Amino acid sequence: MSPVLAGVLQLVALVAALGLAYRPLGDYMAGVYSSTRHLRVEKWIYKAIGANPAADMRWPAYLRAVLAFSLACLLFLYLLQRLQGVLPGSLGFASIDPDQAFNTAASFVANTNWQSYYGEQAMGHVVQTGGLAVQNFVSAAVGMAVAIALVRGFARSRTGELGNFWSDLVRGTFRVLLPIAAIGAIVLVACGAIQNFAGIHEVGQFAGGAQQWNGGAVASQEAIKELGTNGGGYFNANSSHPFENPNPISNLLEIFLILLIPSALTRTFGRMVGSLKQGYAVLATMGIIWLGFNALMMWTEFAHHGPAFDIAGGAMEGKETRFGIGGSSIFAVATTLTSTGAVNSFHSSYTGLGGGITMLGMQLGEVAPGGVGSGLYGMLIIAVIAVFIAGLMVGRTPEYLGKKIGTREIKLAACYILITPALVLGFTAVAMALPTPGHSMTNTGAHGFSEILYAYTSGANNNGSAFAGLNADTQWFNTTIGLAMLLGRFLPMVFVLALAGSLGGQRPVPETAGTLRTAKPLFTGVLVGTLLIVTGLTYFPALALGPLAEGLAS
Repeated sequence: MSPVLAGVLQLVALVAALGLAYRPLGDYMAGVYSSTRHLRVEKWIYKAIGANPAADMRWPAYLRAVLAFSLACLLFLYLLQRLQGVLPGSLGFASIDPDQAFNTAASFVANTNWQSYYGEQAMGHVVQTGGLAVQNFVSAAVGMAVAIALVRGFARSRTGELGNFWSDLVRGTFRVLLPIAAIGAIVLVACGAIQNFAGIHEVGQFAGGAQQWNGGAVASQEAIKELGTNGGGYFNANSSHPFENPNPISNLLEIFLILLIPSALTRTFGRMVGSLKQGYAVLATMGIIWLGFNALMMWTEFAHHGPAFDIAGGAMEGKETRFGIGGSSIFAVATTLTSTGAVNSFHSSYTGLGGGITMLGMQLGEVAPGGVGSGLYGMLIIAVIAVFIAGLMVGRTPEYLGKKIGTREIKLAACYILITPALVLGFTAVAMALPTPGHSMTNTGAHGFSEILYAYTSGANNNGSAFAGLNADTQWFNTTIGLAMLLGRFLPMVFVLALAGSLGGQRPVPETAGTLRTAKPLFTGVLVGTLLIVTGLTYFPALALGPLAEGLAS
């Protein structure tokens, strides 16, 4: 079987699996977030934290709860790393330095999982399981909660109440993420991933000598890092490591987990607003972009010319032979079009245009299908912009799902769109202007610029993947990327929740002959165009200096 055909068949199998899971999971999540019933374990948690799950919150209260919970998680994870040297199960590893502890805490709380350390050489079992793995669950649940709050803003009328954050957080964790992650972990163990609490031991090498390895609860962390679109690897090699991702079957499963909840949330959205067609329109937009990116990535990685490429059957540098170009390309697109950040190959070794595709996927806002929760609310913000633009074009009052898109709504949506590019381009410009960050670059010219641009794109968009050519374990990068991750995560949530409150307080507007039909294929086309033009062109000058210049020169 040719490598190209193998890649296409993997895409077909992936789409079929997602299609089978779409309806039951989407409907199940709609029921989870709409139910008034609380499980016994949930009641224990509410009692322990002093929360009233039945009390609806307006958007300022919902936002305060999000920020307070995230701040508590940030401080806890920072202190856990700083105390690692005196904790049991540390495997003899020292406490983490302050700047790196801040960077890592910010990374996992912001659902980014950017790592400037070697996991198998820095983090013991307590930090990995009691700190990082726990954040993989709750940070993903926070993103889902914010998305559901925005959906309620569209579904409700004449009320600014968006639900209860604590209830949404607990339900998302215990009813959605935990059961699926448990099943995924069992399947990964069956595929060959490790799951233990073994200490450091030596293993022999084929060429002689020995190498030290430590075990860990890898399969369970691998499952939630993909399912929650987190991305932090137990080992530095991340999902290219055979202990995390043993074979092509586990590789396809991990891609499936990455895309599962973000795609199913579109049906949850349709179910909760009372129109499944609206969810299908959003899903179609995501699907068109995702398939287009996969086609472009496979083309640039399979078709690159040169003697070495011809012998290898394509651009195999930096890719695992277990997965090949097809499996690596699909994984790269999935991880950068969502806020996952897991990698099974090294994006710095991709062709110039291939590296640009991974960057553009993040710069679009990771909305195809996007991160858990963040993909849905990001795409709904783009839908608000698209409706406003379409209304201006035909001279009609813009409306979406029975809600008028007025001055307040469009300002909030515009702020959401502008904040992340401002962070990415601002930090990149400063880093390129100062001499100290440049010492971390292993390459010069266009590729070196791409390393810096990719790092801040990954951080501010809460992705977490790395170009693998930049030494980011410095005070400058640990601090500035940490700030980019926190600001890139929580500032957009401010605008999302404010928009949800504004929409929820409106009276529903009845459909008329002049209402734009947002469940039709025409609107899907408008939505795709708006996404590519409004967000994509923002980064075009920066991309022209980096991956485009490198790709055209090769």
